[in-house]
Amino acid sequence: MYLNSHYQVTVIDNSRPAFHKVVDSFLNKFFPSGYPYSVNEGYLRYTQFRALQHFSSAALSVLSTQSLLFAAGLRPTPAQATVVSWILKDGMEHVGKLISSNLGALMDSEPKRWRIVADILYDLGTGLEVLSPLCPHLFLEMAGLGNFAKGMAIVAARATRLPIYSSFAREGNLSDLFAKGEAISTLFNVVGIGAGIQLASTVCSSIQGKMVVGPLLAGLHIYSVTEEMRAAPVNTLNPQRTAMIVAEFVKSGKISSPADLRYHEDLLFPHRLIEDAGNVKVGRPVHKVIKPSQLQELKETFPNEKFLLCNSGNQWTDMVLEDNATGEDALKGWLVAAYASKSDLTEAYDKMNEVFSPFLSELKAKGWHTDRFLDGAGSRFAWS
Repeated sequence: MYLNSHYQVTVIDNSRPAFHKVVDSFLNKFFPSGYPYSVNEGYLRYTQFRALQHFSSAALSVLSTQSLLFAAGLRPTPAQATVVSWILKDGMEHVGKLISSNLGALMDSEPKRWRIVADILYDLGTGLEVLSPLCPHLFLEMAGLGNFAKGMAIVAARATRLPIYSSFAREGNLSDLFAKGEAISTLFNVVGIGAGIQLASTVCSSIQGKMVVGPLLAGLHIYSVTEEMRAAPVNTLNPQRTAMIVAEFVKSGKISSPADLRYHEDLLFPHRLIEDAGNVKVGRPVHKVIKPSQLQELKETFPNEKFLLCNSGNQWTDMVLEDNATGEDALKGWLVAAYASKSDLTEAYDKMNEVFSPFLSELKAKGWHTDRFLDGAGSRFAWS
């Protein structure tokens, strides 16, 4: 039965088994109201791997902090390591945060990729801390570089959190989804800290133990966040998703939903060219793509459009967007490029105009947002 997520039901006489009551209590505290009807497909898998990610990260953090203290000449107990882990977050970390904050447009375009990069950076920083007892004379350098990497990771992780949560939200319940997601993270951070304390007291009390367990935890951490990101059905248009949508449409006449497309995205190297979509590169500076003598001709070829296409004998087609171009404009340009691989530009442009209205209607029906095109830090142009 569907229950509106804005209402709660109070059960007066609950004779269900205790196990069912515990499960319901857990769902109420750690999942959005109305779950599973109030979230998009993939949320459970995302949450499972998010829990595993935070568990492994927290355990690894305890081990790295203990290693830092050993390298500094201290002999901490595991409990001390847990406390100090909250205060070793200054200095070079702030420099990393400032550098990472300049990459916001790229993170908007590829939130999944940058979320994975953030965790790789975090584990690199943690790895330097774990290894610091091997060279105590370089303690400040290793601790500083470790915190620098962690600072970049923290900003990237926070900046990409909202786009990922937004991909699951339905019925305007983003705040509820965000709050419950952070509750899950907090719970498994605490569990991970407990596991880290236990490891630091036993098999990881020596540097040899840390060098065995640390890579295992880091590997589990990266695997978990990768599976998290694969589960997220992001429905905004960026270069990779636009090219994949156009390629499928030109090839088969079908359009995938965000949930269908998510497992086909290349999360680490998203800028690969897709032949069926016209091998389009977007965002290169206009002066590097189009000669001044070509501008008027291209403007006449694509009248009233907010894109320009140019293939100067390269293995790819360059597309440059006007500064106020939307996702719909990018889709038009990509369709023209895809059709132009089998005909000339004029025929391809006519074919695009013929199919675009039904194509766009089906695209929106599948759940894609076409009001913006997130091309990262790509260059655009403006007519004077």
